[in-house]
Amino acid sequence: MEPVLPVVRKGPGRGTSSQWLDGICREGSSTLDVEFPELVKMDQSMVHLWVKTEPFIVGALQIPPPSKFSMHYLRKMSTYVRTRASEGCYPRLFWPMWRHIACGKLQLAKDLAWLYFEIFGSLVERTPEEHLEWAEVVSSCKSEEELEKQRNKLSVDSLQFLLFLYIQQLNKVSLRTSLIGEEWPSPTDKSQSANLTGKSTCQNKNWNDYTHQAFVQNHLLDLLELLLDPDQLTASSHSTHSSLVSPEAVRALSFLIEGTVNKTRTVHPLHELALWQPLHAKNGYSKISKAFSFPKLEAWLRACLTGSPFGTSACLKSGKKLAWAQQVEGTTKRAKIACNAHVVPEVHRMVVMSQVYKQTLAKSSDTLVGAHVKIHRCNESFIYLLSPLRSVTIEKCRNSTFVLGPVQTAIHLHSCDNVKVIGICHRLSISSTTGCTFNILTPTHPLILLGNQAVTFAPYHTHYPMLEDHMARMGLATVPNYWDSPMLVCKENSDASVFRLLPPNEFYTFVIPFEMEGDTTETPGGLPHAYQKALSQREQKIQVWQKTVKEAGLTKDQRKQFQVLVENKFYEWLIHTGHRQQLDSLVPPAAGSKQAAG
Repeated sequence: MEPVLPVVRKGPGRGTSSQWLDGICREGSSTLDVEFPELVKMDQSMVHLWVKTEPFIVGALQIPPPSKFSMHYLRKMSTYVRTRASEGCYPRLFWPMWRHIACGKLQLAKDLAWLYFEIFGSLVERTPEEHLEWAEVVSSCKSEEELEKQRNKLSVDSLQFLLFLYIQQLNKVSLRTSLIGEEWPSPTDKSQSANLTGKSTCQNKNWNDYTHQAFVQNHLLDLLELLLDPDQLTASSHSTHSSLVSPEAVRALSFLIEGTVNKTRTVHPLHELALWQPLHAKNGYSKISKAFSFPKLEAWLRACLTGSPFGTSACLKSGKKLAWAQQVEGTTKRAKIACNAHVVPEVHRMVVMSQVYKQTLAKSSDTLVGAHVKIHRCNESFIYLLSPLRSVTIEKCRNSTFVLGPVQTAIHLHSCDNVKVIGICHRLSISSTTGCTFNILTPTHPLILLGNQAVTFAPYHTHYPMLEDHMARMGLATVPNYWDSPMLVCKENSDASVFRLLPPNEFYTFVIPFEMEGDTTETPGGLPHAYQKALSQREQKIQVWQKTVKEAGLTKDQRKQFQVLVENKFYEWLIHTGHRQQLDSLVPPAAGSKQAAG
């Protein structure tokens, strides 16, 4: 089972980009087909390229990269894979060869080598059925040897994987750049994303599209040289004025760059635009050599690169503001929620919410389906997003509970305190969290990155009527499930005491308090035996208590007094645990302040 090359299709599906309405193509609405007939006289301003957001949101691991992911070693790897094409290195790199390169040449641990291989795989477009087939294969393996035998059949695009390894430098901490100010927020730094009011603010690099654009522009020479055939490089592995770039290399660069032609609403991968005949004079493509001139291609890319119309900044600046949350009396905080679903194709959907405070927000909406979601600075709130999602990032949130629909790629938490996350996801990663609890179902090992304290993992323990339908849509199965087997990624985390597994005697199920249509009536996959046993024992105690009360022979007045006593104790418990706020926030708002649809 080999992952399929990621492409941008012109028909329905995740790659569809034909409904883009409000970005950089306002001049007209006519559409050119993929062959680009010469209907207009072309000039450089009519081609717009931008850096894709998803490889950075989902693909860049939120830790400093291994030291040997530097350009020096990746150049060596680039040459190595090309010279061993017959051994499973090129044009597709099979897992055994990447394992050999990673462990033998780059000195990575085997589990870390697999982690990068697997994360790249999550960026590759595959059908839900293919994801479910792989889950079935993995869950049927009885030993590590059987699992490795199945992994040996997997491969990735060699050149795109090289680019993927290179962009891990996004989160590299550089002393030099820190000293000159590039690593620190600045009032005049245009590389910082705009917030919901349009002001500059320091953001997570993985979500900062200005940072993505600057990263590609600043490292474009390296990225192109990484894709060159060895015979186009000097002895010191650098390009020359006469170096030629193959169409295959430009196709690989489509992993990071896409674009459009004015007066069209169709988004094309980079290689389709680059191979369009009217652009050959500018980007240096020769039909004779069937290759691009390196300096001309580099100059053309630099001239055409612009801000992404699908990035976080565009979403916040021109996206639709959603009134999903209310203003809370007695506070100046105002929830800010924006989305771009009304102006972009499904593959680029994004929802950003910030400063939801002391309330319950619950949504199951087409706006959320397949969207990248960022939740920022929410406090003392209960947020239910009961739709199938592409990715979720939760950042700088406090004292809140998040109940999520199935997440096709990753949930990432950063800088959160006393937060509970309930969800099913392909991957979970956490950094700089304190006192957070994760009730999850995941086919990969949860990643404990830098700076975490008092992390608790527990089994997924809830359901809602559409849950299993949403899981199938995202290609997520109930097995394998590694919720209880986290991976300590960084050396700092060698102490396993940063996390614990929730003791069964502290375990309770979670009820989602909303009515929906659907067929799911119980927790998918059930509960681990120890936790189910704890629930059964607790239920038995309740039955014994009820029987004791029934057989106590209380008078009518005694029963009333006893009922008042129990209710008072329950009320005290609600206040002490904070559950009173959750119940109060479930009361529907007044008619004039209902949450908006969307």
